[in-house]
Amino acid sequence: MTASKSPAACLIGWPAAHSRSPLIHHYWLRTLGIEGGYVIEAVPPEDLRDFVLRLSLRGFVGANVTIPHKESVLALSTPDARARAVGAANTLWFADGELRSTNTDVEGFIGNLDASAPGWDAAEEALVLGAGGSSRAVVFGLLERGIKRVHLANRTIARAEALARQFGPKVQPLPWDAIGDVLPRAKLLVNTTSLGMHGQPSLDVDVARLLQAAVVADLVYVPLVTPLLAAAKARGLKTADGLGMLLHQAVRGFELWFGRRPEVTAELRALIEADLTKT
Repeated sequence: MTASKSPAACLIGWPAAHSRSPLIHHYWLRTLGIEGGYVIEAVPPEDLRDFVLRLSLRGFVGANVTIPHKESVLALSTPDARARAVGAANTLWFADGELRSTNTDVEGFIGNLDASAPGWDAAEEALVLGAGGSSRAVVFGLLERGIKRVHLANRTIARAEALARQFGPKVQPLPWDAIGDVLPRAKLLVNTTSLGMHGQPSLDVDVARLLQAAVVADLVYVPLVTPLLAAAKARGLKTADGLGMLLHQAVRGFELWFGRRPEVTAELRALIEADLTKT
């Protein structure tokens, strides 16, 4: 992309064409009356270093970073404490001539919970399913918010154990077949796996074992209402979906690049929902 007077940001991923981030940022640019742009840049791993180091020369004021590059960009930028703690970054921006990085998945997850299920943080125990990159951000956010114990279940228990070592004794690794034992105590259940996503196997969790005061969150947003969320809603439980997290995680990046803090509105959510139903 050639340099222009209007600030522009991009999404760096491989693949990246499926992303709804351009819809989100173009909506905010339009509604806030900002002359700017946001484009998708499909960058294979072997080209990532060159692309990131020449980000400014390509005319970009910053970028979002998605799979498989979230860990790799840490070494190509100056990560803040949050990105270092999570071990991954999803947002790049320039400050004082330096390329910096952060992880807004944390506040995206927490902000969506606050909006969807106020009071969720009264939970003393949470159960998180999955131990991948998204799980790191979720666990970090829960601990930062004061949750006293996070049970971390993963099909490969060694991955859960590794994550627990990283975050300390408040995180307890859990074998996948022991999920049912923790459900009656957990007031927050979070799915960070791809189970339940279109084209993926279902997530078999018995939400009937959860307390009536429990909150259920799912990071999957295709479909908008996953089988897990549908079962939770049928029980009358509070829920937080993956689309809400996607919208909330985009806020700070936009502010860093374009100088205005946008809002997650019902109109924006409806716009993205309509686009998702086309797929």
